[in-house]
Amino acid sequence: MQQIDRLKWQIFSLIVLQAFILIVLYFFFEMSVIVPMIITIVEGFIVYYIIYFCKKEMDNYSHGVENYLGNSYREIFGFGQIGIVMYDENYVVTFMSELFNDSNIDRVGKKILSWLPEVDELISGKSETAKIMLDNRLYEVKRKDDDAVLLFRDITAEEYFETCYKDEQLVIGLFNLDNYEESTQYEDEIEVSNINSILRTCINEYAKEHKIMLKRLNSFRYLAVLNEKIYKELVDEKFSLLSKVKKEAQKLDVPITLSMSFARGSSDIQQLDEVSVHLMDLAQTRGGDQVVTKKMDEDVKYYGGSSEALEKRSRVRVRVMANTIRELIMKSSNVIICGHKVADFDCIGAAIGMSRIVECYHKQVCIVAKSGGVEEKIKAAMDINAKALKDRVFFVTENEALNQLRDNSLVIMIDHHNLSQSNGPQILQKAKRIAIIDHHRRSAELEVKPMYVYIESAASSSCELITEFIPYISNRLDINEVEATIMLGGMTVDTNSFRRKTGSRTYDAASVLRKLGANPLLVDDYLKDTFEEMRIKNMIVANSYQLKDGVVISCNDVLITRSLMSQGADKIMTIQNMRAAFVIAKGEDDQTCISARSDGTINVQIIMEKMHGGGHLTGAALQRKNTTVEALKEELIMQIEEYFKEVQDEGNIKN
Repeated sequence: MQQIDRLKWQIFSLIVLQAFILIVLYFFFEMSVIVPMIITIVEGFIVYYIIYFCKKEMDNYSHGVENYLGNSYREIFGFGQIGIVMYDENYVVTFMSELFNDSNIDRVGKKILSWLPEVDELISGKSETAKIMLDNRLYEVKRKDDDAVLLFRDITAEEYFETCYKDEQLVIGLFNLDNYEESTQYEDEIEVSNINSILRTCINEYAKEHKIMLKRLNSFRYLAVLNEKIYKELVDEKFSLLSKVKKEAQKLDVPITLSMSFARGSSDIQQLDEVSVHLMDLAQTRGGDQVVTKKMDEDVKYYGGSSEALEKRSRVRVRVMANTIRELIMKSSNVIICGHKVADFDCIGAAIGMSRIVECYHKQVCIVAKSGGVEEKIKAAMDINAKALKDRVFFVTENEALNQLRDNSLVIMIDHHNLSQSNGPQILQKAKRIAIIDHHRRSAELEVKPMYVYIESAASSSCELITEFIPYISNRLDINEVEATIMLGGMTVDTNSFRRKTGSRTYDAASVLRKLGANPLLVDDYLKDTFEEMRIKNMIVANSYQLKDGVVISCNDVLITRSLMSQGADKIMTIQNMRAAFVIAKGEDDQTCISARSDGTINVQIIMEKMHGGGHLTGAALQRKNTTVEALKEELIMQIEEYFKEVQDEGNIKN
């Protein structure tokens, strides 16, 4: 309306100027101006009529809006801070309500998309609402169905208070100095005092800098209270405290790292406390040196984890775990041992070792190994030694084991802890007493409710964990040469012939098996490749290409067993200057799989976990249905690039 008034005065001024020029021509130059004067007068009437008509139409339009919305619309919309913008078929603004006049915003006669390009999808029907910032005020915009009308609602205050509410949400956390007790138990008081002073100062300064309330619970654990805004700051800087503590510990020449857990997304403080404790346990069983966070109703997220898990199993802990599993066995009517699908040497070897432990307490025991599949090499070894194993180890199908399941039966998950990976899922779903013995990094949810959990990610293999039980089990324990050899084979496979994830405890366990009659020469024979296996490994190498910085990807659009995929990745890692190898191929059960290996300088576990897989720092894997090798390759490349970017950012923070 204001623009029409301005246009009216502009045209009126031009007509007056034209009349003045005619008068000058008439008096000073004696020119005839009758015809031009008539034309000017007619122009004036025409312009007046046009402006009058347009103004009348606008008034009618405005009154139409008033009639349409009621005579009190100004008061109603003013109170609710709601505005109206109307436009015609050419998307030209034809009306704006009083809300915009208060902010001196007048776009009548302008193209609405030139003024507000954000409403394009709103007008086209692709979205229902939009948020627009005008004159430092935030508006929520909605289009009235089938009408050229946009409704604006001022949500500035609402958005401000919502942001404040979210930023002030409570977050409960725990800080834990990993390996603290093991690193300080043999140090003198002065050295321990020095370690405490430096590391605690580092943690306290970090908390003070970020305004975190910190309360020391014991010599190595702290309770942290913060809000969501502070938590987001910690995420943005990649939890730099982890690298700071590690750097200070390296200066002190102690293998201490830091783990943190954060529970968020709930107003129940007790619930947040319980979740934070659970998350810290998860971080510890995954090897420490990482951050584990969870927002209620969302998946667990991991940050860090760039260090290999250190051996933290003391003789006391092993003895306690051995005594606990012994008591569970003795209180059970029978024991059922479940391995994972496509069982390998480590799975079968650990299951055989566990079955011999159960036998020495005169309890009936069986191993589910005739369901879920068995790898070719261990199957060949079992066939060769079928006679020696027949009367000592009882392999059954899942259905046969179900017939033996009782209320007081003990079901032991060996070499895995996920229900989806088990070769006896129905047994685990029905069992009331479950124990877990595994060496893989623990996942967020166990999917079962175990009464005994022994997950040690620092161990080389499950066979190593079972072997460590032997000195604390009854002297009636009977493990013969064949069984010990298969267990040694499990350790050999999982350590890549004692080259990966091998600590002093691994050699101690191998020594125990050697004393029981394990034959390394037979192990070597069992693990030799067939001609077809060697051909497939060579094909994996031939189909590989170097991505960057010693990272190799091998894509194979054919069916390859997961065992051969991992062996192919190991073969690539024997090439000079290789840092990480990723083998992609079609796997069993219509899955597409990735097997990843590294030399420890690249954390393949983090890369695989971001793709919903898992594993260790130097060895990880992924299985996924309903995808292709090419699609998985593209996603993998993206995650590798993201990993290198995060590592670079973390390096910049450290510097």
